[in-house]
Amino acid sequence: MERVTDYIDYKEAGTIPGLLELRIKKNPGKLAYRQYDEPSGVWIEKTWGGMNRDISCWQGALENEGFPPGARIGLMVRNSMEWVQCDMAALASGFVVVPIFIKDSHDNIVHIANDAQLKLLVVEDSDTWESLRPIHDRIPTVVRVLIIRRFKEGASRDPRVKYYEDWLCTDDSGMYVHDAAPDSPATIVYTSGTTGLPKGVVLTHRNMLWNAHAGLRAVTVTPDDLFLSFLPLTHMFERTVGYYLPIMSGSSVVYARNVRTVAEDMASQRPTVIVTVPLVFQRIYERVTDEVAKASPVKKWIFKTAVNIGYGAFLHGQGRGPWSPLYLLNPLLYSIVGKKILGKMGGRLRLAVAGGAALPEYIWRLFVAIGLPVIQGYGLTETSPILSCNREGNNRGDTVGPPLDDVDIRIAKSGEIIAKTPGAMKGYWNNEEATRKIIDADGWVHTGDVGEITNGHLKITGRLKQIIVMSNGEKVPPDRVEAEIKSMGIFENLMIYGEQKPFLLLLAKPLPDKLRQFAAENGFAYEGEHPPHGGKFEEALMVAVNARLGGFPGYVRVKRMLLVDESWLPENGLLTTTLKLKRHVIEDRYRKEIDAAYTI
Repeated sequence: MERVTDYIDYKEAGTIPGLLELRIKKNPGKLAYRQYDEPSGVWIEKTWGGMNRDISCWQGALENEGFPPGARIGLMVRNSMEWVQCDMAALASGFVVVPIFIKDSHDNIVHIANDAQLKLLVVEDSDTWESLRPIHDRIPTVVRVLIIRRFKEGASRDPRVKYYEDWLCTDDSGMYVHDAAPDSPATIVYTSGTTGLPKGVVLTHRNMLWNAHAGLRAVTVTPDDLFLSFLPLTHMFERTVGYYLPIMSGSSVVYARNVRTVAEDMASQRPTVIVTVPLVFQRIYERVTDEVAKASPVKKWIFKTAVNIGYGAFLHGQGRGPWSPLYLLNPLLYSIVGKKILGKMGGRLRLAVAGGAALPEYIWRLFVAIGLPVIQGYGLTETSPILSCNREGNNRGDTVGPPLDDVDIRIAKSGEIIAKTPGAMKGYWNNEEATRKIIDADGWVHTGDVGEITNGHLKITGRLKQIIVMSNGEKVPPDRVEAEIKSMGIFENLMIYGEQKPFLLLLAKPLPDKLRQFAAENGFAYEGEHPPHGGKFEEALMVAVNARLGGFPGYVRVKRMLLVDESWLPENGLLTTTLKLKRHVIEDRYRKEIDAAYTI
């Protein structure tokens, strides 16, 4: 059945609040957002018309502060209706929104607040504000702080602090757009970066609206779709695809309660579309394969047969495989296997858009085999963010798809992916030198990623500056090696090291249950909280790791292993807020252990 769409043209909208104005006029009574209300314990809903009234109250209060057009407004709030209301109110008044990761480091927050010269800071709750007490005096440009949830009277004597409901005005006559134009800055998004302080990416209204529009030309979304939003809106992937794009398509959005309840919220809210990162699919895949491993031989055979036939049918439907009479069994096998898996995800999911990192092909294959199209894409914060994505009818799991319409992607002589796109940022805030390094004189954005183009599809093969050059001159792409080892399902975090060294070292944080299982299967005792260290156990583990690396050249083998107890998180500075490895920070953290491993 053909899907009926109701897209708003981004050129007609002009600005982001202009887009919302058009949607409100089209569908004032339609469901726009749903979220869980903690005090009442129920899910609450807002129509587009209801959001218009709430945004009007925000806008009036913002303008009562007397900020000049272009003033920067900081948003340090989890995904919610309030995030949308503040964002839209600020943009409608010509202000610039600066999202901040809730658990970012104090140094980064101070840098962002002072670099952007924030005038107003909206934070999640009193506890969040109190956690920032050591830096209260280090953000002097902030003249107003708003608390959204769990406001504690007297928790702070800072005169800047107010509970947002006490601050809102009472004029709910509707949002009024002024001092905003398509090419005026709408946001400054500070990229977490793997080294140094974050840089502020300046994006315009046109940048992000064009990107959402191009996404809808690649993947069909309808007013009947319900998005589940759980990736932080501080990231451009979620902001463009999970926030602005649903407004453009007239879809509804439900906000997950928090990252720990995503599985429960998916089951209860029954979304049709999710925007996610590969880690979510990795976790689901691990749960499914764990259940299959414990099943009877007959159930294992049924599962394997269902996946093989489902994948074959998928390839045939894509025009990349022959027809087989076995595919007639696919509906029956789906009812036994696929329906059960997708039922735990709400039972209505028809599309998943994945980005931010590479999704192992074997995981992608499972989901497309059971009937869930997983569309992988690629982009940068600096490009609003999407540059390429697969299409439902042309979906290849080992690529990030063809370029979006109006995007030109090429591979430079160095192997670097470069692109020209209408989504290219205006530049880095207060940093012309860094801007010139990433956008050349001819307008090409230098991504820093290495890739290749085959059959019109882009494939990411590594990072230009992360290629490990061993002391023997051999070059190793760490991302690809790490992804292969990660597919074992034994490690929570891992990193390959070997720059100017004679062999590769694996630095890894194991998953205790998985490591215990590996030990038992290989005849090793595992008592208490810690795994056996050294000797034959690590030799056996290293053999298993290297068996996974058989598809790489012979020099890509692990000769030493360093198992650590500490999880790598954005909160302890070892990962970026988009969960990328901060390689130099990790190296510095374990410098003594690494040096010792190379002196044995």
